[in-house]
Amino acid sequence: MKSWLPKTLSLQPRTLILSFIVIAVVMVLSALIELQQSRKEFLLLMEQQAHHTLESMLTASRNALLSNQHLKKNIQRRLLNNANFVRHLYEAGQLNNDILQRLAEENEVFRINVFNRDGEKIFSSHQPIHTGRPERISPKIILAPIFSGERDTLFIGLKQARFESGFRYALAIAARDRSAIVVNLDAETLLSFRKQVGFGSLMRGLGESPGIVYVALQDTSGILAASGNVTELEGLQQSPFLWRAWQDSTFASRIVRFNGEDVFEAVHPLYYQDHGFGMFRLGLTLEPLQAINARVYRRLVGITLVLTFIGFVLFSLVLVRQHLDVVQRQYQVVETYSGNIIENVSDAIVVFSDHAGIKIFNAAAERLFERHRDEIIGRPLTNLFDATNCDKILQAGVTMQPVECRIGQHRRYLLVSKGEFTDEDEQRNTVLVIRDMTELRRLEMQMQRHERLSAMGELASGVAHEIRNPLNTISTTVQQLDRDFEPGENADEYHQLMRLVYQEVRRINDTIGQFLRFARPEPLKPERFRLSDLLKHVHMQYQSLMEQAGVEFHIRLDGDAEVLWDRRKMQQVLMNLIQNAVDAMPNGGAIEIDAVPINDGEIELRIRDTGPGIPDAIRHKIFNLYFTTKARGTGVGLAVVQRIVYDHGGVISFETEEGRGTTFILRLPAEVDTA
Repeated sequence: MKSWLPKTLSLQPRTLILSFIVIAVVMVLSALIELQQSRKEFLLLMEQQAHHTLESMLTASRNALLSNQHLKKNIQRRLLNNANFVRHLYEAGQLNNDILQRLAEENEVFRINVFNRDGEKIFSSHQPIHTGRPERISPKIILAPIFSGERDTLFIGLKQARFESGFRYALAIAARDRSAIVVNLDAETLLSFRKQVGFGSLMRGLGESPGIVYVALQDTSGILAASGNVTELEGLQQSPFLWRAWQDSTFASRIVRFNGEDVFEAVHPLYYQDHGFGMFRLGLTLEPLQAINARVYRRLVGITLVLTFIGFVLFSLVLVRQHLDVVQRQYQVVETYSGNIIENVSDAIVVFSDHAGIKIFNAAAERLFERHRDEIIGRPLTNLFDATNCDKILQAGVTMQPVECRIGQHRRYLLVSKGEFTDEDEQRNTVLVIRDMTELRRLEMQMQRHERLSAMGELASGVAHEIRNPLNTISTTVQQLDRDFEPGENADEYHQLMRLVYQEVRRINDTIGQFLRFARPEPLKPERFRLSDLLKHVHMQYQSLMEQAGVEFHIRLDGDAEVLWDRRKMQQVLMNLIQNAVDAMPNGGAIEIDAVPINDGEIELRIRDTGPGIPDAIRHKIFNLYFTTKARGTGVGLAVVQRIVYDHGGVISFETEEGRGTTFILRLPAEVDTA
């Protein structure tokens, strides 16, 4: 303390006053900056809230329009079915009023009428009760297209009742003699449904929500629907802001005056089936912002009072300054050390909280999730995992669990370790340590498949040797019997059966030959060649077949690596995978082959199709020998592919989604080990 205490005590009053003024200015400026920042953050929050609200309104509006469409189609289908049945009875001469009345009651149809070509009612499901009432419109006018032969089916739709009050929904079809069968529904239910899901109901519901000043749907002609407190709004063509948002079809926001107060207004056009329906305008109250301003102004008054106290403690601050610097330097050393550890570990580390989102996202996490930390910091965990996996990670009672998810274009198998701690702000934080187990899982599956194939090959080899000798004996005996023995009767049938037995023995022998070729494959015959030569040859070989099958065929080569492979066998691998992809797309599609050099002198081949994908129930079986889903398949193709890839020192795996296609991934060394 002797080294710096005299210096502190020697400070002049002028220096102290200057320091006091500087502190006062800093405190006032910080309050003003906080006011500006709070205003900015609040407006951003309001913009997000308004955007989400408008998106919900757009979705609800499109759903309402879609519901009306579906309801209309269902009603038309129902009316058309009833009309076709009545026409059948009419043309068969089996129709009368009693039948029509019973059909209307059983099918809950309001009325069924049959009019002749003069517009006169000849059959009806109800008795006339309109004597003396004026007719709104004559059937002869409405049904003229049917009577004239212009139309066979007429969707009349929503119309006022002919004599009574209310509305009907009607459809008419023509009989052979151009009479018209008209089926009516009472439209009160339809109109009630439209009111319940219409824009007016939506506006009224939102207009009553706290914080919402007004909601309106407006087009170039004026207001289509609005909450109860809206009587007049600025026209779209009169406002450059509104007109630009309408022309660009984008979300926009601003602050405007409404009924004498400032309102935060957000707008978004409503498009349905490529048609501009109108523009939603949402006004939000700015009272919370005004409350923030008032709070900061009160804080400025408080700062003025506090500054007096600060003058008294100024000397104490100077004294503790040096101690604080020492502690700060020590803290920075510790923080830097721990930060370097987190940044350089091989496992991905993600730290997040419910309040602040993701706080730490190290370099390994960037590589794993293929996202830069600037895109992730402050975001919720759902930016990395889907909702299902988020719930699985956060709600699980175990500290370590496997997670399968899709990152970018690839499916990953992760091992997630979870821990929790509480920081100095009493906020609960969650730490995730994530290890990518994809390659390890891929190798394990490859080894399991190879062990199964090896065991099956050994079994096939042993069984084949045990079966071939008896088969040869049977074959020789059958040929001798067919040649030397002649039965007294049914000789033709006898010789035919002998030849059939001989053919079946040959077929069994061929199958055994396949077993032996799989169990004892030919040794590799590596040769050096350019990968592009192999891919060009395959492309030329299959181009004509692809055009006939309606399949687009593309090959992308990143560089032109020289490889040391068994060219014939690798060509067989590509042919099998391409043929499987073509067979999986009988109605056409697309096949892509990507060849990319990767680390450590390896080549990755990706064969991707747009077929139906592989069902989950059989994914673990597709590499099994003699497993097939094709009517004429042998079940050998993928097993042979796996054998060849393994013999080259490579690994084969696949990614698939039902309805979105399958990708087979081959990772092979550029040069096969010839030792």
